[in-house]
Amino acid sequence: MRRYFSINTYFLVFSFIIVMAILTWIIPGGSYQFEEKNGRKVVIPNSFQRVERNPQGIFAILTAPIKGFSDSNVSLIIGFVLIIGGVFSVLQKTGAIDALIRFMASQVRKKPILDHFFIPIFMIIFSTAGATFGMSEEVIPFVLLFIPLALSLGYDTVVGVSIPFIGAGAGFASAFMNPFTVGIAQQISDLPLFSGFIYRVFCWLVITAVAIAFVIRYANKVRKEPYRSITFLLDEERRKALSLNELEGSEKLALKHKLVGIVFLAGIAIMIFGVLKYGWYIDKITAVFLAIGIAGAIVGGLKINDFTSSFVAGAKDLVGTALIIVMARGILYVAQDGRIIDTILHGATSIIKGFHPYITAVLMFITQSVINFFVPSGSAKAALTMPLMAPLADLSGLSRQVAVLAYQFGDGFSNMIVPTSAVTMTVLTSAQIPFEKWVGIVWKLQIWFFITGLILLLPPVLTGW
Repeated sequence: MRRYFSINTYFLVFSFIIVMAILTWIIPGGSYQFEEKNGRKVVIPNSFQRVERNPQGIFAILTAPIKGFSDSNVSLIIGFVLIIGGVFSVLQKTGAIDALIRFMASQVRKKPILDHFFIPIFMIIFSTAGATFGMSEEVIPFVLLFIPLALSLGYDTVVGVSIPFIGAGAGFASAFMNPFTVGIAQQISDLPLFSGFIYRVFCWLVITAVAIAFVIRYANKVRKEPYRSITFLLDEERRKALSLNELEGSEKLALKHKLVGIVFLAGIAIMIFGVLKYGWYIDKITAVFLAIGIAGAIVGGLKINDFTSSFVAGAKDLVGTALIIVMARGILYVAQDGRIIDTILHGATSIIKGFHPYITAVLMFITQSVINFFVPSGSAKAALTMPLMAPLADLSGLSRQVAVLAYQFGDGFSNMIVPTSAVTMTVLTSAQIPFEKWVGIVWKLQIWFFITGLILLLPPVLTGW
């Protein structure tokens, strides 16, 4: 049996805070000016200027985690995570989740052909969600659902995480109508909304296929040799806790379990409608999931004390995840207070100038990937980088569509591994997967994605798309 040394995740994230503080002593301070455009603050090209360096010391390092709580978006995500934990604990208490998992596992065992379509079908669904309404934080509850489902089919926790997380991430990176990335980037670049649709759909198909192939390859390996999984011991404990090996009597679902399932699906449908139609953000989405928990408890026959105790227990299980989120946000506070983010962006855009158009497109892709560590929010990154990348594309003989495509790839691919992403760290800590072990698996996927991105950038450069 393989043994794995694991770095404590809290220690690792805190180490990133220290490294960022050290960088503020090395990288000069700099700042861009911003202007209001279509209700959004965007950077003014050619407005960069050197400012006094503001190196961050011990006190800044120690206050970084608590500053993470002061960010309004982080506070919303923390509340979302805790409520999601509570809701899933309530649904688990009704017995509906276990019953559904056993039912699906028994159907797959009766019809082995379904096993071949399990990963592709669900990853395509999540990729479509990422490509259309920018599924990001919404993936968290599905991770909690797909882990036991994957275990019941002989896979491991990593597969359970990968189906929704990598699936949605692939769609997010190759989005063809995501209003929060493509929409904002094209708006800032003065391009028609969702223009270039056909080629972006082609990119989505290719990148989704790459993601599916990677996950299937990994899934087949750990099913054949379970001890090779980094979560092998954890998976054994989870299987025992969920009694996933006891599938007898699971051919039918009880009425209350069906009703809980209907409530859950109806809630998801309402959430998707609200996001697409009204642009709902985390607060509204959280309200939907809370309603799912309450309605699920009612139709599932839970008493008030059972509901509250299971809800609190579920939320408590994700407190550690909340701490990781604020610490990850602390990394960005140190970089912002140290005035180095704009300097890094200015340096990167300065290097890009003067190359062959295709090389320029590749350097844009790489620059966006680097900036993603400091600004993991796709919409914020578009406001920061696209006012610089769009005119840079004009000077380099590139279409602005290519600059947007390079932004998409740089923003989306690395989202799955940057420790400053609240979603990434939430997914990993809730699944109990050490960050460095996750990176040790998906770095190969990142290479696959990078090569695919390089290839997909070439046709539009050659054709002037």
